[in-house]
Amino acid sequence: MRVLRLDHVQLAMPPGGEARARAFYGDALGIPEVPKPAALAARGGCWFEHGELKIHLGVEPDFRPARKAHPALHVMDLPGLAEKLRGLGYAVKDDDSLPGYYRIYVDDPFGNRIEMLEPVSS
Repeated sequence: MRVLRLDHVQLAMPPGGEARARAFYGDALGIPEVPKPAALAARGGCWFEHGELKIHLGVEPDFRPARKAHPALHVMDLPGLAEKLRGLGYAVKDDDSLPGYYRIYVDDPFGNRIEMLEPVSS
């Protein structure tokens, strides 16, 4: 037996947050929403997937945002995405402490920390 790969990342959100999740993950980040399986749809939440990138948001009644734990997303044109996020009112935090990468942090609409990075081209 061995672990082969990561299938998806699940983040929590408060009840009723689907519209805000769609605005951030779907509209701002451009990750398409996919339908949840019928057996899971009644639980609320939403799934965003593009190829092997899979971010699922599930409803947690006693929600608390992940402030330290976070997914890290590889991005193409990170400066352009950072500018877009700032224009939409999201607080983007630049970080230059990882050699070889441009890197930012942004909180999703629920306060979950999201890291985004892009290799510095030589």
